[in-house]
Amino acid sequence: MMKKAFSFLSPYLLPIIIAFTLMLVELSVELASPLIIARIIDEGIRRNNLGLISYWGVILIALAGVSFAAGIINSYYSARVSQGFGYDLRQATFTKVQAFSFKNFNQFPTSSLITRLTNDVSQLQNIVHRLLRVGSRAPLRIVGSIILAVTVNWKLSVILLLTMPILVLFVVWMSHKGIVLFRRVQRRLDRVNNVMRENLTAIRLIKAFLRSDHEEENFKQASMSFRDLTMHTMRFMQISGPMITVIMNLSILFILWFGQIQIINQAVSVGEVVAIINYATHTMHSISMLTFILLSFSRAFASKDRINDILTAEIDLVDGDEQLFTPSNEPQIEFKNVSFAYPNTSTNVLNDINLQVNKGDTIAVIGATGSGKSSLFQLIPRLYDPSDGEILIHGQPLHLLKLKELRSKIGYVPQESRLFSGTVIENIRWGKPDATSEEIIEAAKAAQIHDTIMRQPDQYQSVIGQRGVNFSGGQKQRISIARALVRKPEILLLDDSTSALDLQTESKLLQAIKELSCTTFIITQKITTLLGADQIILLEDGEIVASGDHDTLLKTSPLYQQIYQSQYIEEVKING
Repeated sequence: MMKKAFSFLSPYLLPIIIAFTLMLVELSVELASPLIIARIIDEGIRRNNLGLISYWGVILIALAGVSFAAGIINSYYSARVSQGFGYDLRQATFTKVQAFSFKNFNQFPTSSLITRLTNDVSQLQNIVHRLLRVGSRAPLRIVGSIILAVTVNWKLSVILLLTMPILVLFVVWMSHKGIVLFRRVQRRLDRVNNVMRENLTAIRLIKAFLRSDHEEENFKQASMSFRDLTMHTMRFMQISGPMITVIMNLSILFILWFGQIQIINQAVSVGEVVAIINYATHTMHSISMLTFILLSFSRAFASKDRINDILTAEIDLVDGDEQLFTPSNEPQIEFKNVSFAYPNTSTNVLNDINLQVNKGDTIAVIGATGSGKSSLFQLIPRLYDPSDGEILIHGQPLHLLKLKELRSKIGYVPQESRLFSGTVIENIRWGKPDATSEEIIEAAKAAQIHDTIMRQPDQYQSVIGQRGVNFSGGQKQRISIARALVRKPEILLLDDSTSALDLQTESKLLQAIKELSCTTFIITQKITTLLGADQIILLEDGEIVASGDHDTLLKTSPLYQQIYQSQYIEEVKING
């Protein structure tokens, strides 16, 4: 069952009750104080009764001490609940994102996910703290002040009773408008984050093409748009403060004017007028506070919807429940009439793919850009499910298998070599968290990167710069391959992962992979790589137009002959 954002408050029910109870203690003292002051004025000061003044004064000071202690403890529990809630919500949201399929990621841009996990969660965390600390006290303080004012003198309190509906309707209207505006503000913030993220990840390219001015202008436009809408929203919301102050001050003036008449007519005492003025002031401050809380709540409400969008998102890639077993009489991998289209598109990138691969084979996939090579690879570890047909491993349909077990058998090296923050050994161990140092060195040697690592000042403890900036493209590819090989995978997927390697290094790498006896799929455009493949798959427009080994295709496939001849002629030109 999918949980929504505020359901993560349920583990903190007891601290919430404690904080709320302490808030009620503070509120009770605040509401009782004007009554005590009225008694001190009417029965103490006006009658020169010093003993009564001292008696109620001590009680007032004692109550102030109790209120102070309650406020301090309330702050502790409010912070504990809000911080714990924020932590739990952020963890749950991040965990849900980790379970997303690629279709889900298409619904939520990376910049938007970052904003939701940081800014939106912080907005909810802050509103929880404010509600427990002062937010829930404001409406109770308003109601309590009006009730007690009526109890003291209902005639003077009529002015308050007439003023309140106007203020309540105004505050409700402001909060409704605020929710709409703050949703737009958060979307503009997503845009700023997206521009900033794209700029920082492509900073080398930007500098190489002298596009810094263009990028600065892009960021300026996004930032100005965010600034202008935020200023408009804040200006609109801040109107409420002066409006409430004007209305409440007019109410207090009427109370003073009418109270003076009542005092002259001896229909009311000075202490009662002071008490009602105090309650009117309490009401004014509480409405101002409530407006501020509603402003924050408007922003938090928009954030709550954005977090709920993640928490309640349907994950289309459902985990299977079958164990993987390995019979000897089935092909290791089999594609049966497989077609595939990316989510929210109607055009297939793969059409009616039929393919059988035996254990230990090396399968080379070749084809023009956009022919569907990477899409074919992404179906094997179930990053996507086929639109039609099915894929089997050892005779078992992939969608029936446990994802964790399936993917534990696969080593995947994507087209873009991505290294993580940390050391070289941490990056390789990322593929197998419990890998020993010996296993890491063995994988690095197989990937032909061990000697390069040993030449680094700190060897395997060398720190990798942001996105591997201190390593060349070929070195990053080989570290990525070592990360996949340390898993000792049954199936190895190399998505054009040797493109930056020279022929000699690539030859050694492929020979080392052969010795591991894993089934290897490799996307390549190099004829030298194709020569050692057990089966070559030639893709064109998402269809297999030819398959077989090098010699077979050279005799039977005109397209393969063209590819071979173009590379052969190119090599002759280069060599001589």
